[in-house]
Formats: sequence, C-alpha cells, structure tokens
Amino acid sequence: MEIVDLGTLPDTENRYTGFLNQICDKYEMDHAAYAGMNPVGGSIHGHVTYDDGWKAHYANQGLQMIDPTLHMSQRSIAPVDWRRLERNADFQRVFHDARDFGLTEQGLTIPVRGPYGEIGLLSVTRDCPVAKWDKLIGHVITDLQSMAVHLHDTVMSSDALSHILLHPNLSKREIEILQWVAAGKSQQDVGDILSISHRTVEVHLRSGREKLCALTTAQAVGRAIGLGLIYPG
Repeated sequence: MEIVDLGTLPDTENRYTGFLNQICDKYEMDHAAYAGMNPVGGSIHGHVTYDDGWKAHYANQGLQMIDPTLHMSQRSIAPVDWRRLERNADFQRVFHDARDFGLTEQGLTIPVRGPYGEIGLLSVTRDCPVAKWDKLIGHVITDLQSMAVHLHDTVMSSDALSHILLHPNLSKREIEILQWVAAGKSQQDVGDILSISHRTVEVHLRSGREKLCALTTAQAVGRAIGLGLIYPG
C-alpha cells in the first residue's frame, strides 16, 4: 500500500497544513491527520501535522500496512476512539515507535465514506488525562465530523490528486502482462515470452483484475487501455 504525501503536491502544502493546524488550535488538539484510502489504486494519500522524523519513519517502516488506526477505522461508520483498538502486536509495534517520537496513543479517528467507494479518515490526538479527553471529545465530536467531510471533499476535488486517484497502482509486471494479453497472447504464450510459469501469469492477472475492479481479464484489459496504462494490440 503506497503512501502519497499531499504536502508534496503543488499548491497543497499551505492549504492542508493550515486546515489541520486550524483544527488543532480550535479544538485543543496536539496533532491532526488526514488519510484517504483509494480502493482501486491501493494507495493512501494524506497529510499530517506530525514532524518530518515520524513521517519518514512511518513510511520507511511501512507502518501503514499494520496501523490499526487506519485499518479498523476504514471498516467503521462511526468515530473510533483509539481505546477501542485491540492491543495486539500491530498496535504495540506502531505505538511503541510513536512513543519514541513523543506521540500519544490517545486519539480519535472519524471515517468519511465517499460516493466512489473511497474512504477519508480524520484523526486527532491529545496527550491529557482520560477524563479531560472524554469531556473534550464530547464537546467537539459533531464539529469534527463536519470538518472531516469538508476536508475529504476538498481533497477529492483537487486537480493535483485526481491523476493519482484515477490510476490504479499496477506493478510493472502486471502492466506488462496485460499488454501482452491485449496483443492477443494466451497465458501460456505470455509465460513463455517472459520466462515465467503460466500460474505466475495468472497470479499477476488476478492482482491486476482486483486493482482495476474488473471481473474478467478482458474487462481488465479494456479498463487498462481506457486509463492509458496499456495500448490496444
């Protein structure tokens, strides 16, 4: 699952950083983060107020693959207080590392479901006594839900992001195999051409179909051509 940092896209740094910082200032939070999950491309696009050290560590260690604040929240329709998260090995790994960067495990994630199947997650954190946290969340939860929808809609309407979201994150091998299939080659033919087994060809085709939300290989080829990932045979 690839991470796309919205802060590296043109003309977005001030907009997203400013909005998240406003959330922190207005609602008395230490940090705020937005993560959008693209079910077609298999990527996470987001921006956070955390420092660059934690961002780099998180990406380098691939923590997005196990982060329970992402994976449980994307399956929920209600806000997820991080106290509800199971204290399993994944939780311990993520938050053990987070504590090394001075970050708390006390937080809340608000999921937003978009019309195209995409999911946005707004998370806020604050290191304070539990009673104070509960009182604070009780006062601001409605506003935070509105903020989550607004931020998600703003991100999804961004021209800079649209190219990323509309292009599934197919691997070089998946594209190569789809291109040969578009040229009329059978799975056995493709295996012979690429010096791999036909079972390996099928594994890549299955992955490509899933990323393209296609039921058949022919449909996957058609969508890949339509997206400009491959060319007609």
